Amino acid sequence: MLLFNFFAVLKNLRKRQNFETLVAQMEQNLQQPDPPLLRQTRRHFFENCGVGLGRIALATLLADGVAARTAGAAPADKPEQHPGLPHFRPRASRVIYLFMAGAPSQLELFDHKPRLRELEGRPLPPSVIQGQRYAFIQPDAAVLAPRFSFSRYGASGAELSEMLPHLAAVADELAIVRSVHTDQFNHSPAQIFFNTGSAIPGRPSMGAWLSYGIGSEARDLPAFVVLKSGGSLSGGAAMWSAGFLPSEHQGVPFRSQGDPILHVSSPAGYDRRAQRESLDLIQGLNRKRLETVGDPEIAARISSYEMAWRMQSRAPELMDFSQESRDTLELYGAQPGDAKSAFANNCLLARRLAERGVRFIQVYHAGWDHHSDVEGGIRGQCGQTDRACAALIRDLKQRGLLDDTLVVWGGEFGRTPMVEASAALGRSRGRDHHPQAFAMWFAGGGIRAGITLGATDELGFHVVEHPVHVHDVQATILHCLGIDHRRLTFNFRGLDFRLTGVEEHAPVERLLA
Repeated sequence: MLLFNFFAVLKNLRKRQNFETLVAQMEQNLQQPDPPLLRQTRRHFFENCGVGLGRIALATLLADGVAARTAGAAPADKPEQHPGLPHFRPRASRVIYLFMAGAPSQLELFDHKPRLRELEGRPLPPSVIQGQRYAFIQPDAAVLAPRFSFSRYGASGAELSEMLPHLAAVADELAIVRSVHTDQFNHSPAQIFFNTGSAIPGRPSMGAWLSYGIGSEARDLPAFVVLKSGGSLSGGAAMWSAGFLPSEHQGVPFRSQGDPILHVSSPAGYDRRAQRESLDLIQGLNRKRLETVGDPEIAARISSYEMAWRMQSRAPELMDFSQESRDTLELYGAQPGDAKSAFANNCLLARRLAERGVRFIQVYHAGWDHHSDVEGGIRGQCGQTDRACAALIRDLKQRGLLDDTLVVWGGEFGRTPMVEASAALGRSRGRDHHPQAFAMWFAGGGIRAGITLGATDELGFHVVEHPVHVHDVQATILHCLGIDHRRLTFNFRGLDFRLTGVEEHAPVERLLA
């Protein structure tokens, strides 16, 4: 929430000699009853309108309102743990999710298909592509062979692309899944689906569910932090929204350069005392209003102001990379203030957030949408990300944090074995969207290290072994934090919603340690 909106008001008030008198008058006015119409909210109208059918239809909603009103009477400084959670002993305490927006090509990185080299330039058999649809290409488009060579690494024998030399050095820490599939084949709905469990904007994101369910270990930082690099995100802010959960659970975007958090720094001329006075006044007014109308968003606003106050002193220390050794900076390839190393800076910042108890750290890196020149695109993106991803795993492990930090890497879908080429669009030697099969990797808390799970056919088209749906991925992440995905619910408009939807899904047991 914004603090500075009230600073201008404070400045004008302080110019008056009777400032304290004015405040007392304001508080006295709050004790006076409002005119009846001003006291009426929509909730109150339906609660007291006397319409029997309306009262029946809104019974569940009103029950939610009463519960929220009761919970909001004394808002906490930070999200508290939900009663009854965790459901069982967690293996991880926090998550760092490296979301590669734009959909990396699994065929150039994790899923080697020599057969495609033999078929390059020819269409796939009709039996393979029957009934499929694509964003830009025709199903009978010619095959494009993998652009890079693969080798096996570590005791696990993980097969990785030559574009991932740093990740290859930590291959035995990884669990690679080659059989992920999704229901969505366009970027925005697919990204929102992966982050919220629904392709429709407005649902709570995974970090918001965790903040709501198990709260935070950090008092001076949000439970859910968002870091971004590489360009714009198709899914936008819907991917870190609180949806219908209280807004205190939404993700807070941090920046890797400049002010770490927008709208938290104080305007010129305001010291800590003045700021605290203004905040106390605002909080007093908000609490009185909360007692009157019981709106849970007022409680969230109070919590947000207090969090912003604490972050003003905490954030500068968090962003001060001068505390890091030169070896650590070189390990990540981090250069504070350099936009070219934004992803590396964010990975280092993610580790610092993890050390400080932040529950869910979402690191988005855009730029993986390679409809043209997939070879050049992959080369460039791996140049920006491979070193920092491996460094994050190494750094967490040497600090004793990897055992209880779950690290996840992946995009929203995969890439076709067929080539995308369009003179009209200026595209050549690219790959189209492919929701049927793609790859992810996991490491750390609760994950069985050194395994490769699942397989696709010889063309990399369909999953043929151990299919893993997006909701299975979400259920697995929750499981690692001690949560049964079927039991973490929130009643909204009379329905019990959950992250993983209504269909039957489950944690991927073969991934779990």
